[in-house]
Amino acid sequence: MTLRKKEDPATVRALRELEHGSASVRLRAALTVGTVPDPGCVGRLVERCGVEPDFSVREMLTWALTRHPASATVPLLLDAVRSRRAQARSQALHTLSKIADRRAWPAITPALLSDVDDEVARAAWRAAVVLVPEGAEHELVVRLATQLGRGGRETQLSLSRALVALGEVMLPMVGAAQTDPDPRVRAHAIATERLWRDPDSGFASAIEEAKRVVALGGAGQKER
Repeated sequence: MTLRKKEDPATVRALRELEHGSASVRLRAALTVGTVPDPGCVGRLVERCGVEPDFSVREMLTWALTRHPASATVPLLLDAVRSRRAQARSQALHTLSKIADRRAWPAITPALLSDVDDEVARAAWRAAVVLVPEGAEHELVVRLATQLGRGGRETQLSLSRALVALGEVMLPMVGAAQTDPDPRVRAHAIATERLWRDPDSGFASAIEEAKRVVALGGAGQKER
């Protein structure tokens, strides 16, 4: 006869408090669940990530998930990346990037990398850079390069950081994009290469300089 593990009263209370109206109470609840990991709580944590409105609480939920075995968390997170709810997809991807279990790589599909929701796409880019297997970097660069020129400054910065993190393998694709017919793509590509060559320059100055170069018709010129 197998005896069922007795549920810890503090954990039971914490799971209830994840629904509390106060963000500070929910934050403490997530901390409690992460402090005393219990695989039986994983499903509830993943579910809450998809609806939690407070950023700090979501980060604590992610931390709590990383405290549990990957064997318990990754399968449920992979289910969440297919959710119809954008927040569930983005938070699951964010958590997978923190767990860094490369068995999750097949879930980083082209559809996620080009998700219509900017937050989901940004989370997918970050996760992809962490999870990409050795030898698959070029394929990832090709997919990421299709997103050049997308969104506002924060979205563009996220993509540039992802490309830069992949190293020199990204330079040919980024270089080719500097002659794209779309001026937004050209400017973003130029700014990404500038960020690669001079990380201390900052993206804001890089993108403004890139826009100036494009406006002056010098988009196709490579820096020496």
